[in-house]
Amino acid sequence: MNETLKGRVVAAFGRQYLVRLADNSLLPCLTRGKKSDVVCGDMVEMLKSGDNQGVIENTLQRSSLLHRSDAWREKLIAANVSQIVIVVAAEPSFSDEVVTRCLIAAFDQNLSVLIVLNKCDLAAAAAREQLAAYRAIGYTVLELSAKQDASALRPYLAGHTSVLVGQSGMGKSTLINALLPDALAATREISTVLDSGKHTTTHAKLYTLDENSSLIDCPGVQAFGLHHLSLGRIEQGFIEFSPYLGLCRFRDCHHLHEPGCALLDAVVKGKINARRLELFQQIAANKA
Repeated sequence: MNETLKGRVVAAFGRQYLVRLADNSLLPCLTRGKKSDVVCGDMVEMLKSGDNQGVIENTLQRSSLLHRSDAWREKLIAANVSQIVIVVAAEPSFSDEVVTRCLIAAFDQNLSVLIVLNKCDLAAAAAREQLAAYRAIGYTVLELSAKQDASALRPYLAGHTSVLVGQSGMGKSTLINALLPDALAATREISTVLDSGKHTTTHAKLYTLDENSSLIDCPGVQAFGLHHLSLGRIEQGFIEFSPYLGLCRFRDCHHLHEPGCALLDAVVKGKINARRLELFQQIAANKA
């Protein structure tokens, strides 16, 4: 009878996974059946099916699951994370709607949030202005240039399993390599064990920072669908709306042009940033 092993998924490529066992060795694993909901960061139980192969039998209970969705499908990103690190850059320009969607997803899973403004050695005035609304409502924005020095990020990662998200071109890969000089070696190790190099830049990977801290890197996203969340949950994800929710004249207020809308009134009084309400209206109109 095969012994049941436990481990942590450190890389996920479709139905092919790499699991780190208690002795720190890596075991390539598959799942049974055609459909799998195993994701990077999962704690799993598996059986060895051969000298260098395993079959995942069970996913252990998760503390969190970060995912995005549209009307047709759901994309699992990472499990058992405690913090989301949203990477934007001075150049190229970034989408504040994507940032906002990430923040809503983080709120839904009760994750800590850090926004990193990368490439601050470039002209960053416009990016700072774009992020001012997020600073104003309490989000931490850390400015750095990964090519020069990423060490300021390290204290924010301590004690967390963080997931790094951002649009393509924001410098996530540079940030990973600055934080983890051995990241390229770890990526090569993953490729060697899986006997495939093509996977290494397109799917999620978990890197260990120290015994209490780890970092999951995932592919750049140009969109972050929230189809799985209700309108009410999206409202709550705009944390500065909290004092005004439930105060509108109409219970089913969509905060567009209805008379007696508490959010519209708060914008007029300067208590809510007008762009933030506009983003809510855009996301509510098209959650995908």
